[in-house]
Amino acid sequence: MRAVKRSFLVLLIVLTALAVIGCGGKDKTKTGTAVSMTGDADAGRAVFIKSCVVCHGVEGGGGVPNAGSKDETIPELKPIDEGFASVASMDKVIEHGALPEGDSVEKKMPAFGDDGTLKPQQIADVIAYVRSLNNLTK
Repeated sequence: MRAVKRSFLVLLIVLTALAVIGCGGKDKTKTGTAVSMTGDADAGRAVFIKSCVVCHGVEGGGGVPNAGSKDETIPELKPIDEGFASVASMDKVIEHGALPEGDSVEKKMPAFGDDGTLKPQQIADVIAYVRSLNNLTK
């Protein structure tokens, strides 16, 4: 019986390790280092224009089609959904990306932090910019 328990424990550890490796080794429930940084909204606007406007529209106005998603569009960021308005929530989505609800979604949010496209300071700057669009304070 002890051997069975030990084998089960080893199998559980191996499966957990494989799951973490399969997810790129990143815990997608954790925030990145940007949450502890002070963002610059002006610098964030420049990064937003370069990296985000194509999907989220000018000044986060949305309206960009996303076939297969629940409402057929990419979410607007002005106004931002209350569930994503906190610094931590924004950081997780920018850092790790997101897959919208729906069947066979055409576009998904890239993992800008995980893939190294944006550095932590740039993520903090984008967060500051999006929050400024919504008149949110820290």
